[in-house]
Amino acid sequence: MPLTFRTYCKMLQNIRETRSTNAKIETFSHCLQQFEEIRELKLAAQFVGEGAFEEISGKRASVGSRTSGMAAARFCEIDYDHVFKPCRTAAGSSSEAIEKLMTNIPAAVKKRNPGSFSLIDVQKIFENLRAAKTRADKEELLHEAWEKMTPVEIKYFIRMLGQGSLRIGFENRSVISAIASAFGQDHEEVRYAHMITGSIGKTTLLAKQNRLDEAKFRMFHPISFMLASPIESRSIDNPDEYIAEEKFDGMRAQVHINGESVQIFSRDLNDISRSFPEIIDFFRHKNMPPTVLDGEICVYKNNTILPFQLLQKRMGLKKPGKKVLQEYPVLFIAYDLLFSGSKPVFGFTLLQRRELLANIAGKYSLAMTNQYKISDEADIKRLFERALKHGNEGLMLKRKTSRYEYGQRRKSWLKVKKPGGSFDTVVMYAHAGSGKRGGLYSDFTLGISVKDDERYEEEFIPIGKAYSGYTDDELQKLNTRIRDLTVERYGPTLGLLPKLVVEIEFDDVQVNRRTKAGYTLRLPRFRSIRWDLGTNDVNTLRDVEEYYQNKLQQERLPQDQNPSFTFH
Repeated sequence: MPLTFRTYCKMLQNIRETRSTNAKIETFSHCLQQFEEIRELKLAAQFVGEGAFEEISGKRASVGSRTSGMAAARFCEIDYDHVFKPCRTAAGSSSEAIEKLMTNIPAAVKKRNPGSFSLIDVQKIFENLRAAKTRADKEELLHEAWEKMTPVEIKYFIRMLGQGSLRIGFENRSVISAIASAFGQDHEEVRYAHMITGSIGKTTLLAKQNRLDEAKFRMFHPISFMLASPIESRSIDNPDEYIAEEKFDGMRAQVHINGESVQIFSRDLNDISRSFPEIIDFFRHKNMPPTVLDGEICVYKNNTILPFQLLQKRMGLKKPGKKVLQEYPVLFIAYDLLFSGSKPVFGFTLLQRRELLANIAGKYSLAMTNQYKISDEADIKRLFERALKHGNEGLMLKRKTSRYEYGQRRKSWLKVKKPGGSFDTVVMYAHAGSGKRGGLYSDFTLGISVKDDERYEEEFIPIGKAYSGYTDDELQKLNTRIRDLTVERYGPTLGLLPKLVVEIEFDDVQVNRRTKAGYTLRLPRFRSIRWDLGTNDVNTLRDVEEYYQNKLQQERLPQDQNPSFTFH
């Protein structure tokens, strides 16, 4: 007998409360084995891996946290502003607050008479919510569903609507491991099928039916990018096995082209085509056969790659105006090839893919990175310094024989970068970890000083979050100190007295108008815990603003002097 939605949600809660990753995988593997009905099996994987709808479907229910929060307040017969919002703050999330309210508010308990929804029943509710036109219609559908659900069902039902993580410490890599275990399949074959189908549900069916070899690559479905591992030193073993490229100060992108059909995808696999119409127009006029390119979008003007901060002015714009297009023109620079003509080329070596890419770039006049042979540390140092003069971030070292390891961060690609800078910050909030870090506070919101800044009333404001760079021993010491500094608790988040100073290393400073500071740090990580410093030593917002302006004004070597890429 298949699992009901209630039993399924209890299983999700069990996974959340389990610390061992292997135990989580075993639990979900056992769950998948219980489904005979293929539609139920597909949804069991989809709900945990993608949410209410498949990512490739483009469907959204358009039920935000405010809609579900207001619906819950009316269902529980409480005031939204004076009761629900404080409960949400205390619980740390809207879905956690709603679960607790549904458990404890007499009016909510009285209204509910939990039934026995199947996963297919719940999918129909998701479809009805998607079709609903008004907030009132959505609220009515939510109330009808909640009347037949337990609190834990309601919590995960809401999280599935959000199309994001269920926050149970069980991400897609673990889901894939569970699928492989459940049906006796090779993990890498399951991962490959998921990558090229873009559907965790379809991948599960292929695994159960022993048809993974039928998974086919589809144009205009983005695949996970190959990632690079950072190295601390410029010295590597067997440097002659690698080639070097400059690491551009831009935005990673994947371009899918088939004649006049062109789409651009970001590293998080979102369609960003509308933000860069000139790139779309450029490729549309090439009349290229089916091709998928991996590369970088950079602001390029006067023969020079300009700072990433200027590219930010283009990111997120659905339709950039004429002035923006003129002031911040962009260029796509290709450095890898994923699909050519009629077949994927992931399994080819880097040198083979580059030879194919060079032929395409020459035929269609594309911009393509230059590569450089290296034989020792002196070569790496020379090329690294030249990359910095171009205003680029550093070097990429790529193993000549490497395949395209989609979605992996291994040693085939290495990045040599100079940290953008460092600030002394104060820890403002500590957030509970999951998985191996369960039971510890391992994510930290970091603040800078505004105590002498007439624009602000508070003493410190957030500038970014960091969850790496410390040792296990340092994390234990941080957690011991955090207990003494806790003054507020918001569910899984602690508010701290501003007494713990951390030196943060980061790649760059970005404008972010959604934050109080107006800026955020790009890839911040712990450099050291400054037990010796006090809050008077913390860097200020003025320091952040000065750093940002200096980066904009930095002189950059034009590309006609030892170019890092070539127009073929």
